[in-house]
Amino acid sequence: MKKEMIRNRIMMDFIRASDELMQTEGINTITLRKVANLAGYNSATLYNYFENLDHLIFFSAMRLIKDYANALGEYTKDSKNSMDRFLKVWECFCLYSFQSPEVYNAIFFSNLQKDMEEYVSDYYRLFPEDLMNADEKTSTMLLKSDISQRGMTIIRDCIEDGYIDENDGDRLNEITLLIYEGLLKKVLNNKLTPDSARKKTMEYIKLILKGMIIREYKFE
Repeated sequence: MKKEMIRNRIMMDFIRASDELMQTEGINTITLRKVANLAGYNSATLYNYFENLDHLIFFSAMRLIKDYANALGEYTKDSKNSMDRFLKVWECFCLYSFQSPEVYNAIFFSNLQKDMEEYVSDYYRLFPEDLMNADEKTSTMLLKSDISQRGMTIIRDCIEDGYIDENDGDRLNEITLLIYEGLLKKVLNNKLTPDSARKKTMEYIKLILKGMIIREYKFE
């Protein structure tokens, strides 16, 4: 138990140091030496707790999306049905992610090899307070770092409620993710503003939904 507490404390020291560098200097300037110096450890020590620098950056990026995690429950609380919730989840995600594209790109499109859900569970084990404001459905979604699994979590509710045919679920998920990833890259490359990207994403998602929806729903 004591060893685990020490391990968790050192991991959090590294994560907070990386978090600070990410906010003050930017995610693309982070180096192993900078993080270790700020955390007060030898550079080699990092490898006792993280697979590599990308693993640490992933955890630090998760620290920076807690505003989104905290806002999501409030953003979706007035949803009248699963289709409302689907659209509100996407709108909230776009609102926050396009404002911090480097951070969200590091989390959802990283090159880490392990099951992403395992990394996310490890993160919330260290920082359980970041899940405190989430309801049960939101918590389930937040615990899935694989963006495809996140998308299917809310699409399944739409299928169960008869808005989307089960055979179209995977296709809807893939198309919405392709739209989002493409527009995120444009924001990263300064070809779109965050607000324009958000509006375009929601416009395109609604366009796709209108061709798939099988139950009456009033789009705003």
